[in-house]
Amino acid sequence: MRLFIREHGSLIAFTMFQWVALLGLIWLAGFRSIRILGYVWLLGVVSFAAFLTFFYLRRRSMYRRLSQSLASMEDALVDDQPSTPAAEAFAQLLHDQYRLYQDRLHAYEQRQQRHLTFINQWVHQMKTPLSVADLLLQEEETLAVDSVREELDRLRAGLQMILYTSRLEAFEQDFRIESLPLSELVQQVIKENKRLFISKRVFPRLTLAPEAQVMSDAKWLGFVLQQLLTNAVRYSSGRSEQLHVSIHRAGGAWELTIKDEGVGIPPADLPRVFEPYYTGENGRKYKESTGMGLYLVREICRKLGHVVTLQSQVGVGTTVTITFGRQPYTNVR
Repeated sequence: MRLFIREHGSLIAFTMFQWVALLGLIWLAGFRSIRILGYVWLLGVVSFAAFLTFFYLRRRSMYRRLSQSLASMEDALVDDQPSTPAAEAFAQLLHDQYRLYQDRLHAYEQRQQRHLTFINQWVHQMKTPLSVADLLLQEEETLAVDSVREELDRLRAGLQMILYTSRLEAFEQDFRIESLPLSELVQQVIKENKRLFISKRVFPRLTLAPEAQVMSDAKWLGFVLQQLLTNAVRYSSGRSEQLHVSIHRAGGAWELTIKDEGVGIPPADLPRVFEPYYTGENGRKYKESTGMGLYLVREICRKLGHVVTLQSQVGVGTTVTITFGRQPYTNVR
């Protein structure tokens, strides 16, 4: 009730002023019957009070909700049947706000759960190279330098994975779009991973286009290429000694294709390969898989304005294509 009076205090004061001014004008006009003027004033006050009472009763539930403190978000929802358009609109607004709050909270909880799952998986994955390196160091007389380097590369790749995963949430603060020579970037990433190719005995066959220039971010795109090449090598090792990397024009846009001759992906897993933490059948066979590589590839490409597609056949191999040409990052979340 107090909120209602505070809200309509100016209306009450203005109405009282109007009645006093009206009665004053009637008095000055020569009508001097105090009893009649009193009846008129009383009738006006009573009718106005009745109107305010009726107005308040129809909106009482709304004012009660506005006056109460909330113990939870659910308490803000109006359970009473709205009796006026304003009360109905107010109730709908509260429901819309509550639904928006629930959606954002659910999205935040999912993001936090994905992050926690990734951290747990990453810590588990990093235990293996640490254990192997420790065993190698305990046998100094037969220490294999190449084996230690391979384990260090796995650690370095794991650290890079978690670093880029954490940076993805603040992508708009950590990217720079510029014109890049795509062939040079591909060659640079291959050179940085030459030990991986040698140790797994899988070697890239390049069909590049030196004139290819794309608008992208060198650091993020380099990480994408490294993830795709690592996957291609991992699932080709022991089955094929080569993978194919090519750059070509298609429909007015440059395309980068990485094709391996490895195990391939089962048809049942193909619809979910870009989902976070989904490892599928191959992930259970190859224990190094975290299920985050292709997810990061898709998210980074989406933010950079590139399109990534994947085709695969069991026993034949997998082909991943990145199409350049779209407008880069424009506040995509």
